[in-house]
Amino acid sequence: MIFLLNILLLGLAIPASLACTYLFVSTLLSARLPLPSASLRKIRFDVIVPAHNEAAVIARTVTNLRGLDWPADQFRVLVVADNCTDTTADIARDAGAVVLERSNLEHRGKGYALDFAFNASQRAGWAQAVVVIDADAEASSNLLEAFAARLEGGEQAVQAHYGVLNPNDSWRTRLITIAKAAFHIVRSRARERLRLSCGIRGNGWCVTHELLHRVPYGAFSLTEDLEYGITLGLAGVRVAYADEAHSDADMVSGEQVARNQRQRWESGRFDLIRTKTVLLLKTACATPSAICLDLALDLLVLPLSYVVLNVAALSLAAAFANAWRSIFQLWQYLGLINGIFLMLYVIRGWQLSGIGLRGIADLGRAPFFLIWKILLLARRKKTKEWIRTDREP
Repeated sequence: MIFLLNILLLGLAIPASLACTYLFVSTLLSARLPLPSASLRKIRFDVIVPAHNEAAVIARTVTNLRGLDWPADQFRVLVVADNCTDTTADIARDAGAVVLERSNLEHRGKGYALDFAFNASQRAGWAQAVVVIDADAEASSNLLEAFAARLEGGEQAVQAHYGVLNPNDSWRTRLITIAKAAFHIVRSRARERLRLSCGIRGNGWCVTHELLHRVPYGAFSLTEDLEYGITLGLAGVRVAYADEAHSDADMVSGEQVARNQRQRWESGRFDLIRTKTVLLLKTACATPSAICLDLALDLLVLPLSYVVLNVAALSLAAAFANAWRSIFQLWQYLGLINGIFLMLYVIRGWQLSGIGLRGIADLGRAPFFLIWKILLLARRKKTKEWIRTDREP
């Protein structure tokens, strides 16, 4: 029985300790990054907005992007009206965007829309780099300056902070804001400080046409952003992090819409863990490549709620075992250390989120959020179709 309990505790301790140590190191390295030198403001950008039935929000997004602090003759806003059955194309055109209309019911998804736009931009031969912004997002005015400064410094791919546009809509959006600050700011700052790849986060990212030519875009999964970031890493290309710029998108506050959205995201992430982790680890050893090793670790560190569940299971199992025999006390200490590492990571995310004391109160809802996530995991659905997130009033 003692042997079996040690095996059980070891099985719980390994993933918990690896994840919590990774997050703790990221927390230690999450100080603000130095700003790069100002750019020459000469790079031409195509700012691409993939949109599927986004008539309700597309005018706001185009208006925001047209107001970016960049010479007006040095960037274009391109909206891909992908398989739209509403007035997205007309509204975007009236707002001042160049509209690319795509109709292909067989190949549906954000990845296909981006591939279509990238090819159109390359054929035009005007822009030197492309930027991707979600249809429900608003970007900081310095977005293109932040990208240009890094491209001129030799980078070929850059990710800005992906934040939340409506953090105070509900307790759910406030928790998401804290989680995104931890996941995007804390971890991305640490990876940038170590000259690793922060990966691509789907909204607010940029790549040069030269890189697209060398590493063609071919990411068509549910998590096309993570997929292409991994493809770049396997090719030896890191994604730099632009800490001072951001692109913030609406997050859903209702349970039903949030459930569908979360199921799609996590289904896509688990598929990537299954298909890419071994390849990344093999490449990391063969090259060797710290970028690929970190991308593999980033995949293996599951979403925060799962890490919390893992640490809780370790701590409870160790407590019961120690109550039976004191020889299991070491496992209790390990659970406590992992819990402290995790708590420091969450507190740092809260600090950087700007939510304030109200966010601390919302963290009290975390147990209910964990139960919700367990139920989601139990009924996880698979889909490869681009299902637009329902927009809330």
